[in-house]
Amino acid sequence: MKTELIGAAGIGRAAEIIARGGLVAVPTETVYGLAANGLDAAAVERIYAVKGRPEVKPLSLMVHGPEAMERCWRETPAQARSLAAEFWPGPLTIIGESAESIPSIVRAGGSTVGLRCPDHPLTLELLQKCALPLAAPSANPSGAPSPKTAAQVLEYFDGKIDAVIDGGECGIGTESTIISLAGAPFKILRPGALDTEEISARLAADMYIVGLTGGSGTGKTTALEVLRDMGALCIDADELYHELTRTSAEMKAELIGRFGPVYDGDTLDRKALGGLVFSDAAALGELNAITHKYVSREIKRLLRDFAMSGGALAAIDAVGIFEGGADALCAAVFGVLAPEGLRCERIMAREGISREYALKRIRAQRPDEYYKDVCTAVLVNDGTREEFAAECKAAFTEAIRNGRKERLSRRALL
Repeated sequence: MKTELIGAAGIGRAAEIIARGGLVAVPTETVYGLAANGLDAAAVERIYAVKGRPEVKPLSLMVHGPEAMERCWRETPAQARSLAAEFWPGPLTIIGESAESIPSIVRAGGSTVGLRCPDHPLTLELLQKCALPLAAPSANPSGAPSPKTAAQVLEYFDGKIDAVIDGGECGIGTESTIISLAGAPFKILRPGALDTEEISARLAADMYIVGLTGGSGTGKTTALEVLRDMGALCIDADELYHELTRTSAEMKAELIGRFGPVYDGDTLDRKALGGLVFSDAAALGELNAITHKYVSREIKRLLRDFAMSGGALAAIDAVGIFEGGADALCAAVFGVLAPEGLRCERIMAREGISREYALKRIRAQRPDEYYKDVCTAVLVNDGTREEFAAECKAAFTEAIRNGRKERLSRRALL
């Protein structure tokens, strides 16, 4: 067999070779792949034979774009469409439940198949001309380094395959990242050219994130419980802050570096820190900048992890949701309000403090008008717990049904 070296003008010829069951090495943005008709079991068997690849290892399919998901998978998760819209063409292989039309040899007898849309103009042109998914592992003998040039492919397979498309040197030189969406939690099966945090950030940005804010005693806990019952990840920013004061060595070092010995061992001395900042507006601003940075970072990590578990709904409860910037992650921010008398009674019962002290705390916080001005909507907790829970569920359900007005950038979750 003579292996043809094909240039940009010969993509039609390469498509003919693929159509008759031949093998063609193709360039991608990562490494060269060894391609054959992914619906032709005999052609796929040749890939295994030429590479010396065990047939227990499944192959992924190169496709021209997201439209191939309907053809190659039994069903297409919304997360797959989002990842493809963000990262295709590019170094990401997405695994889903295989359609019956995909030969068993491609799947190595399993029930799933990976799809990848390569970011190289010649291979995209080939995929368009073939109108077929192409089985295409890296173009190297099993165990050998993956080739970055057509010349390296010929060193491996000259005389053993039908053709090589010379698309120049591959720019990345690292294989694609593989994620399985075939059931939650989603799994990164192979780290590769695309950073895994970029993937989880895209999935997190697609979740519906509710913001909750309001003063003490308004009943935000009830609203959070409603969201938790709806399947949401519920993040209490205040609890997160207190946890980080105990567990984050980085935050501890920054607080000590700015404010001096404000820790007693591993415990933050809040009284000492308060004495330094509460009468000094500039120092308080610096404290908030430090703590908001670490709390924000941890909120984003929790959201990314939850998205990788298959989660679709999350909530952030923060008194300073606007000051800390977490509102930018939220599709809607609800302010929770309640009459002063009810707030006072709840705080007294919960904390065992006097009415005078409870009222002093309430009146030191932001007025209701502030939340009415800055929030998407307000929820007034002036009845029974059951009545308020029902009001919350109705409001959250409607907000989720309406969806997010603008797609959130994955950069917001990094």
